[in-house]
Amino acid sequence: MTQKSKDNIMRRDLQKSLKRHFIDPRQLSTFQRILLTTDGTVTEILEAYLFEKIHVVKLSQGPVTLKDGIKNMNLRKGSKVIERKILLQGKVSRKNFIFARSILVPDRLDNRIQEQLEKSRKPIGQLWLEHKVETFREIIDSGKEPADDLAEYFHIDEDDSLLSRTYRVFSNKKPIIIITEKFPEKYFLDDF
Repeated sequence: MTQKSKDNIMRRDLQKSLKRHFIDPRQLSTFQRILLTTDGTVTEILEAYLFEKIHVVKLSQGPVTLKDGIKNMNLRKGSKVIERKILLQGKVSRKNFIFARSILVPDRLDNRIQEQLEKSRKPIGQLWLEHKVETFREIIDSGKEPADDLAEYFHIDEDDSLLSRTYRVFSNKKPIIIITEKFPEKYFLDDF
């Protein structure tokens, strides 16, 4: 296989996103590439990789009024949304593996899911599966940034890098949620 064909293995939109943030997919471990490019449920993928049950630790969740619009969600400034910040944590190890920030549009969500999001400790993807909600996921960005104040959750330095992906989820042809997931660049290396 030539170098040119190796560079074109991933979808073009994913390649552009990684390139825009100076992330060379060849420098990532296999599992890091999977996490940054999958449109599947990350919780189940983590459980399979780590061979450990993963649970949600809610850091915050509540209604907010947008100070700026979110073009990718067709939301204007002043829209009412639910902001949710969570950690995906190993149930036995108590190690935090992923930080996620979600913006949900409540009037586009089924009432049962809204209620369970408030009361349960289940990942959103698991709730969609349980309620058989038909969804379509679209990765819209990936990135690399300093950990800053998220460093404490991962026991790393503030200037250590986090890798991230942002995707939106559609149901009934409407964007219902946008999620950004972040994890330390030093996590999920092939010898992790």
